Amino acid sequence: MRRPSTRSRPRILCAGIVVLDEVFRVEAFPLPDTKTEASDYVTVGGGCAANAAVAIARLGGRASFAGPLGGPAGRDGAGDRILANLAREKVDCGGCVRVPGARSPVSAIIVDAAGRRSIATYRDLRLTEAPPRQPQKLVAAADGVLIDNRMPKFARPIGEAARGRGIVTVLDADKPTDARDPLFAVASHVVFSSECLRATAGTNDLAAAIERMGRLTGGFVAVTDGAGDVLWRDGGRVQRMPAFKIAAVDTLAAGDVFHGAFTLAVVEGLPIADALRFAAAAAAVKCERFGGSATAPRRAEVEAFLRQGAPRVT
Repeated sequence: MRRPSTRSRPRILCAGIVVLDEVFRVEAFPLPDTKTEASDYVTVGGGCAANAAVAIARLGGRASFAGPLGGPAGRDGAGDRILANLAREKVDCGGCVRVPGARSPVSAIIVDAAGRRSIATYRDLRLTEAPPRQPQKLVAAADGVLIDNRMPKFARPIGEAARGRGIVTVLDADKPTDARDPLFAVASHVVFSSECLRATAGTNDLAAAIERMGRLTGGFVAVTDGAGDVLWRDGGRVQRMPAFKIAAVDTLAAGDVFHGAFTLAVVEGLPIADALRFAAAAAAVKCERFGGSATAPRRAEVEAFLRQGAPRVT
């Protein structure tokens, strides 16, 4: 794998899904046919790759995002709000594609007092068929690329262009898929959610699932499991790192923050264990406050959190 450029702020391109999240905070999830009052409410950007881009920008990287949205501009209000939010976060959205007549994805999200969330998402299927424009040009200035598997037809050409350049290409495997999904072949690093890994590998044993997917992909594979251990396969051996112990307030976007922080750390040249620890810390800090991606941490916050003590690799 080629070393990143010597620039102090690596440029990371994130490609995939973006969503407008309407987030409500409640004491407990409402039962069917009942009403409940929310104690807090926020509208924020969402989506795996877009949230990762916000996290990267806040952690000191130069982030760009490419993905399909509804359009055209001025006709799709959700898409206009999404792009305005990303611009405020200093994320370059020059690679976004507005699909005429389509509507941008929107989610209604309820977060309970324990930080757990329930999500209903609307996604216009016309967006899933949209290809990127000039993927080679999109990755030409990137030091690393992150793609998600929620928009595979958009993300795959970008991942292929990145691998063709020999740069770090991280796949956020969030949606359950087939064990021989072609997106695995374009990624230098695959980081699964536990739900996706269990379903994709066909086993509830995360260590066995990591072994299987590592053999199939031939590359680096890892899995996050909420408050559980982070597992990864390194040199044919499964290693694990306990998650940080925190009082979670809101887990929304925590996995996306992890993926963004991990990608940035790998591109910066950190050893894998240190990159995973940095990513776990960033996700932990995010979980300590309500607001989805809007409460992704800054670099100084993560470094201060890490100084309190890091989990041990076993």
